[in-house]
Amino acid sequence: MPSIDEMTTFAAENPVGTVVICVISLALLVVASLALRAGARTGAQLFNRFVAPRPVEDILTIVAACIATGVSAQGMWRFSGDVLGFDGPLRMLLFAFIEVAVITSAVRARRNMRENFSAGIDGVAVWALTGLTAVLSSMDARSLPEAVFRLAAPLVAAWLWERGMAIERHRITGRGKINWRLTPERIMVRIGLAEVSDRTASEVDAHRRLTRVALAAKRARALRESGASDRKMRQALAKLDQAMDRAVEHTGLAVDPVRQEALLSQIGALYNTNGLIDLKPRVPWEPERPEPVAHALPASPAAGTVSVGTPPQIDEDEDQEFEMVEDTGPQQPVDTAQRAALMRAARRYWDEQIERKYVPRAADIAAETDISVATAREWRALWKLEPRAHALIEAAYNEHGIIDTGTFPAIVTPEPILTVNGSGRH
Repeated sequence: MPSIDEMTTFAAENPVGTVVICVISLALLVVASLALRAGARTGAQLFNRFVAPRPVEDILTIVAACIATGVSAQGMWRFSGDVLGFDGPLRMLLFAFIEVAVITSAVRARRNMRENFSAGIDGVAVWALTGLTAVLSSMDARSLPEAVFRLAAPLVAAWLWERGMAIERHRITGRGKINWRLTPERIMVRIGLAEVSDRTASEVDAHRRLTRVALAAKRARALRESGASDRKMRQALAKLDQAMDRAVEHTGLAVDPVRQEALLSQIGALYNTNGLIDLKPRVPWEPERPEPVAHALPASPAAGTVSVGTPPQIDEDEDQEFEMVEDTGPQQPVDTAQRAALMRAARRYWDEQIERKYVPRAADIAAETDISVATAREWRALWKLEPRAHALIEAAYNEHGIIDTGTFPAIVTPEPILTVNGSGRH
């Protein structure tokens, strides 16, 4: 670089040349500043268009994939020169054709994902071409660590691409690609080291002990009914007694009514398994039969007289009779909060009656809580399947032969005499 004295001497000897050089330098500075401003503006536009809308993980995925692709391309550069003998411009043009094919397949796979919700054959091509370039670039390695590094770099890029595609697939379709049948969670549940539900360890242990008691009771009963030998009966009763002792000790069966009801429910289900073969469930594809329409009672022939013929037949289900004779009219719409309040009131009344060993009728529930009989019948059909109500209904049937038809317990009353206005007197 010339010194200050030399530049001063040159300017004094060549003033015109010095002016020309200064003007050209100033023009170049202006052009460079304009180019830098245009490049900065273009970079900002590209950043706001392509980078800013993307989440951070997508940007990091692209950066890491570019680095891994560069490593793979450097290995292919050496492979094309050392193995294939390419040199000069030919080497420059052909060394990275596989990397270009990988990028092209990745772009096509992403477009297929957005249009057809699947990467398609292009997704398979990404992995195939990535494996090919990894193998070729590692074949020209000078040591084993270098070979492993060149094998790993393209596979890391493909894995990052696959994870980005999985996130985009879930974002578009709302679901993953597949659900694996063999997962660590399923293996742990299968071998008994994990629990499927959210039950605690004490709840699981109590359930298993109660189940052992129920199964031991079923086995003892089956042996007794089949006329087994005394030795087998003693063994079965000993196992039953042992299981019962452990259940009482570890589950609080003697003082916990919930566990008692659970045990009775299990025993009731195990004792009546033969009843499953007699069930006649409704065929799902069978057309629904129209419900019978209830007709009004005929008017009496003359006012002030009493009919002396055969009294009209009364439906055994008093809920249906109550529904026929009452004139409900159009029901008012009930919002969710009001319906929840009515359900809580009906449930409170149901629990109080169950505590009194009484299974209320649907008509009783409707009259107590001011709801329609149809709604009361719907709620009652669900509540009567609970263990305590079911035990009362089953006990009434076993002891007195009373069948629950919606009016349980049945109350025998004299037949009413119908008068002119339709009311009944005894």
